[in-house]
Amino acid sequence: MSAHAGTLGPVTRELPHVALSAHAHDREGMRRTDDEWLAERWADASTRVLVLAGTRLRPVDGAIEWVSPTEAPDGRRLLLGHADDVTRFAVIAEPGDVAGEPEEWTGLRALFPQLLAGDVALQAEVPWLFHAIGLAEWHWVTRFCPRCGGTLESTHAGHELTCTSCGKSQFPRTDPAVIMAITRGEPGSDDERILLGRNTAWPEGRFSTLAGFCEPGETLEDAVRREVLEETGVRVGEVTYFGNQPWPLPASLMLGFTGRALSEDIEVDGTEVAEARWFSRADLRGETDVDIAVPGGVSISSSLMESWVGQPLRRGW
Repeated sequence: MSAHAGTLGPVTRELPHVALSAHAHDREGMRRTDDEWLAERWADASTRVLVLAGTRLRPVDGAIEWVSPTEAPDGRRLLLGHADDVTRFAVIAEPGDVAGEPEEWTGLRALFPQLLAGDVALQAEVPWLFHAIGLAEWHWVTRFCPRCGGTLESTHAGHELTCTSCGKSQFPRTDPAVIMAITRGEPGSDDERILLGRNTAWPEGRFSTLAGFCEPGETLEDAVRREVLEETGVRVGEVTYFGNQPWPLPASLMLGFTGRALSEDIEVDGTEVAEARWFSRADLRGETDVDIAVPGGVSISSSLMESWVGQPLRRGW
């Protein structure tokens, strides 16, 4: 069985969250303290730089603009790594120190419609963007040493922050979050159903797989069971790993799981989840009169549902 199939249906194509991670780059972790090498690569005319205004980027004609080091503004330099014999950096500049109008600079989510439309060139940029934006978000919110309140200095080519007072190092934070497709009924049968929920901030008819953050001292499998129980009142037994997806919006790693329900009755918490329901494959295919909109092919949530349905989702948002 495919590592991404879990207990769900057959995978009929490469899953969306896997496609977005298909162009991983060499992050040059061993070079981050090599000042001579960093200076050499920065001086090379072939090196490309992604300019960020705080945590925002500036698409040009729908594409990501990489400039030469001589064109980059002053700012905090981040080594991203290399691929295809090209070294890439990002520079975090102050929003007022970059070219263009403020409205031209946008968050990463603004590019999702192009990703949903299957923009292959943009998909190849995603690992670079996730790396750069994840670091930028961390630098943006980590302003002082959490131990002593001292000033932080960027080191290791932007991948560490070292306190100038107590010497304590801080590292980029990644929060593990579980996201799960919970099913009941005979696997693969017409009677099988999947549990989806609607966030309290979402409009009527919009549903997705359940998700939540892992707590200290908790296994990922128990996080799945706890989150489902807390949000919907449904008890979960068997839990199987599905796959994962970096999600630097601002600092999560989404860990996908499938699970089998031990109970059927739903009682939503009303705080995070406004509504939860069991849906059939026909519902998700748009073959019934059930009014439902589900995530499009960017999030691992879409991959979880597509794997269960056995075909691409047609009603994404």
